[in-house]
Amino acid sequence: MSEHMELSFTLNGAPVRMAVEPGRRVLDLLREDLGLTAAKEGCGSGECGACAVLVDGEAKLSCLMLAAQLPGRSVVTAEGLGTVLAPHSIQEAFAGCGAVQCGYCTPGMTIATAALLAQNPDPDREEARRAISGNLCRCTGYVKIVDAVLAAGAALRGEKE
Repeated sequence: MSEHMELSFTLNGAPVRMAVEPGRRVLDLLREDLGLTAAKEGCGSGECGACAVLVDGEAKLSCLMLAAQLPGRSVVTAEGLGTVLAPHSIQEAFAGCGAVQCGYCTPGMTIATAALLAQNPDPDREEARRAISGNLCRCTGYVKIVDAVLAAGAALRGEKE
């Protein structure tokens, strides 16, 4: 049996304390142990972006992170951006712009958008494209997704879109 470590971090604004194998992937910890299923395993090798989460405000691929990297950090998943009753402006923009089709990539896209807009609240189309470039979508041509990134930025800046 492998050793366990005490893990303490913040998840979607709430403290988490648990014993976990240090080599457990963050993606598995979130989905299997904590029941948060927005982050998806698309490729398992850091190529698709479906598993993206914010770690201390920076988009990270949870399939490539280990539990041992989490102590003291703040993690936000797509579930932590907003709720059904109080959606985040990013989530509203994705829905409003029709930037969701099958929805598999959407959590990772919204996380990439959140990371971009935290650093650059008024990106242009090229900056938006670069920000989501690590997230693969097989359903769209990315136009509506880029529109949603820009609309979310406008909404967060208090502008009408």
